[in-house]
Amino acid sequence: QVQLVESGGGLVQAGGSLRLSCAASGRTFSIYTIAWFRQAPGKEREFVAAIYGSGDSTSYADSVKGRFTISRDNAKKTAYLQMNSLKPEDTAAYYCAADRSGTLYSSSSYRSWGQGTQVTVSS
Repeated sequence: QVQLVESGGGLVQAGGSLRLSCAASGRTFSIYTIAWFRQAPGKEREFVAAIYGSGDSTSYADSVKGRFTISRDNAKKTAYLQMNSLKPEDTAAYYCAADRSGTLYSSSSYRSWGQGTQVTVSS
Protein backbone atom coordinates (compact mmCIF):
# COMPACT_ATOMS: atom_id res chain seq x y z
CA GLN A 1 0.00 0.00 0.00
CA VAL A 2 1.14 3.54 -0.70
CA GLN A 3 1.46 6.17 2.03
CA LEU A 4 0.68 9.80 1.19
CA VAL A 5 1.58 13.10 2.86
CA GLU A 6 0.20 16.44 1.68
CA SER A 7 1.80 19.83 2.21
CA GLY A 8 1.59 23.36 0.89
CA GLY A 9 -1.71 24.56 2.27
CA GLY A 10 -2.16 27.94 3.91
CA LEU A 11 -3.99 31.23 3.97
CA VAL A 12 -4.13 33.26 0.77
CA GLN A 13 -6.14 36.19 -0.52
CA ALA A 14 -8.66 35.77 -3.29
CA GLY A 15 -6.92 35.79 -6.65
CA GLY A 16 -3.76 34.33 -5.18
CA SER A 17 -2.01 31.02 -5.80
CA LEU A 18 -0.85 27.98 -3.85
CA ARG A 19 0.86 24.76 -4.84
CA LEU A 20 0.02 21.62 -2.93
CA SER A 21 2.32 18.62 -2.87
CA CYS A 22 1.51 14.96 -2.28
CA ALA A 23 4.57 12.91 -1.38
CA ALA A 24 4.30 9.14 -1.59
CA SER A 25 6.22 6.26 -0.11
CA GLY A 26 5.83 2.55 -0.37
CA ARG A 27 5.11 0.71 -3.59
CA THR A 28 5.92 1.97 -7.06
CA PHE A 29 4.39 5.41 -7.37
CA SER A 30 4.03 5.43 -11.14
CA ILE A 31 1.42 2.67 -11.20
CA TYR A 32 -1.09 4.80 -9.32
CA THR A 33 -3.62 7.30 -10.50
CA ILE A 34 -3.39 10.21 -8.05
CA ALA A 35 -6.44 12.28 -7.26
CA TRP A 36 -7.06 15.40 -5.24
CA PHE A 37 -10.28 15.82 -3.29
CA ARG A 38 -11.42 18.59 -1.00
CA GLN A 39 -13.88 18.86 1.85
CA ALA A 40 -15.33 22.06 3.27
CA PRO A 41 -16.99 22.11 6.71
CA GLY A 42 -20.44 20.58 6.56
CA LYS A 43 -20.01 19.39 2.99
CA GLU A 44 -19.19 16.10 1.36
CA ARG A 45 -15.73 15.34 0.05
CA GLU A 46 -15.61 16.31 -3.61
CA PHE A 47 -13.38 15.44 -6.53
CA VAL A 48 -10.99 18.16 -7.68
CA ALA A 49 -8.53 16.63 -10.15
CA ALA A 50 -6.78 13.40 -11.09
CA ILE A 51 -3.74 12.34 -13.08
CA TYR A 52 -3.00 8.90 -14.44
CA GLY A 53 0.20 7.03 -13.68
CA SER A 54 2.12 8.07 -16.79
CA GLY A 55 1.08 11.70 -16.31
CA ASP A 56 -0.24 12.07 -19.84
CA SER A 57 -3.92 12.20 -18.95
CA THR A 58 -5.70 14.40 -16.46
CA SER A 59 -9.24 15.17 -15.36
CA TYR A 60 -10.69 18.17 -13.54
CA ALA A 61 -13.88 19.17 -11.83
CA ASP A 62 -15.71 21.90 -13.72
CA SER A 63 -15.36 24.24 -10.75
CA VAL A 64 -11.55 24.30 -11.01
CA LYS A 65 -11.00 23.78 -14.74
CA GLY A 66 -8.74 26.48 -16.14
CA ARG A 67 -7.54 27.55 -12.68
CA PHE A 68 -5.98 24.39 -11.21
CA THR A 69 -3.32 22.16 -12.76
CA ILE A 70 -2.43 18.68 -11.57
CA SER A 71 0.98 17.21 -12.34
CA ARG A 72 3.35 14.56 -11.08
CA ASP A 73 7.03 13.72 -10.91
CA ASN A 74 7.33 9.94 -10.74
CA ALA A 75 11.06 10.08 -10.03
CA LYS A 76 10.32 12.10 -6.90
CA LYS A 77 7.17 10.11 -6.08
CA THR A 78 5.30 13.38 -5.75
CA ALA A 79 2.14 14.83 -7.22
CA TYR A 80 1.24 18.49 -7.29
CA LEU A 81 -1.82 20.67 -7.47
CA GLN A 82 -1.11 24.19 -8.71
CA MET A 83 -4.02 26.42 -7.74
CA ASN A 84 -4.33 29.83 -9.35
CA SER A 85 -7.02 32.51 -9.22
CA LEU A 86 -8.20 31.15 -5.91
CA LYS A 87 -11.69 32.00 -4.70
CA PRO A 88 -13.19 31.96 -1.20
CA GLU A 89 -15.28 28.95 -2.24
CA ASP A 90 -12.04 27.00 -2.74
CA THR A 91 -11.57 27.05 1.04
CA ALA A 92 -11.41 23.44 2.24
CA ALA A 93 -9.19 20.68 3.49
CA TYR A 94 -7.44 19.16 0.48
CA TYR A 95 -6.58 15.47 0.34
CA CYS A 96 -4.62 13.40 -2.13
CA ALA A 97 -5.64 9.82 -2.77
CA ALA A 98 -4.31 6.74 -4.56
CA ASP A 99 -4.84 3.01 -5.03
CA ARG A 100 -8.07 3.32 -6.95
CA SER A 101 -10.59 0.59 -7.62
CA GLY A 102 -13.65 2.10 -9.25
CA THR A 103 -14.76 5.36 -10.75
CA LEU A 104 -12.23 8.17 -10.93
CA TYR A 105 -14.52 10.75 -9.34
CA SER A 106 -15.72 8.92 -6.27
CA SER A 107 -13.84 9.16 -2.97
CA SER A 108 -14.96 5.63 -2.09
CA SER A 109 -12.86 4.30 -4.98
CA TYR A 110 -9.57 5.15 -3.27
CA ARG A 111 -7.92 3.07 -0.54
CA SER A 112 -4.97 5.31 0.38
CA TRP A 113 -5.35 8.86 1.69
CA GLY A 114 -3.15 11.54 3.10
CA GLN A 115 -3.96 13.44 6.26
CA GLY A 116 -5.05 16.57 4.40
CA THR A 117 -3.81 20.13 4.18
CA GLN A 118 -5.96 23.17 4.86
CA VAL A 119 -6.45 25.86 2.22
CA THR A 120 -8.16 29.08 3.31
CA VAL A 121 -8.95 31.82 0.80
CA SER A 122 -9.93 35.19 2.22
CA SER A 123 -12.11 37.65 0.33
